[in-house]
Amino acid sequence: MDKREAIGSWLSGPRAAAEQAGVDFGYRGQQLGLPEEGPGSIARPGRRLGALAVDWAMSVLIASQLITQSYTAATSNWALLVFFVMSVLTVGTIGFTPGKRLFGLRVVDLATGRPSPLRGLLRSALLCLAVPALIWDRDSRGLHDRLARTVEVRI
Repeated sequence: MDKREAIGSWLSGPRAAAEQAGVDFGYRGQQLGLPEEGPGSIARPGRRLGALAVDWAMSVLIASQLITQSYTAATSNWALLVFFVMSVLTVGTIGFTPGKRLFGLRVVDLATGRPSPLRGLLRSALLCLAVPALIWDRDSRGLHDRLARTVEVRI
């Protein structure tokens, strides 16, 4: 192996190096039985982050205008509570938050196809902790999705 190849494999990550060595990982969602492209496929990280940003901005707006009447130090705590309640109510019933709907995403239960309120509660609680959402598997599912047995897919 040339020095440039060794450095290139380090920069591109272990997955790229393994793929170059001949390992076939398949596509994201293949292990879950989801299609590779189109509706029902795994949501891409950019869309997920965009939906999260919209939901968080909406929560901050509600907290700052309706609860604290201005933007103070307590507003972010209230915004987290608003985000949690909104996420539990919407994901646990219809499968998406306003931000997810705007970006064409939906949360589904792996077994039934529709998340239950209990799974929505667990997923939302873990999402509000932030750390589980930062740990991803090879299918781009966060730890909060794995523990709740849900997956975020495109509509």
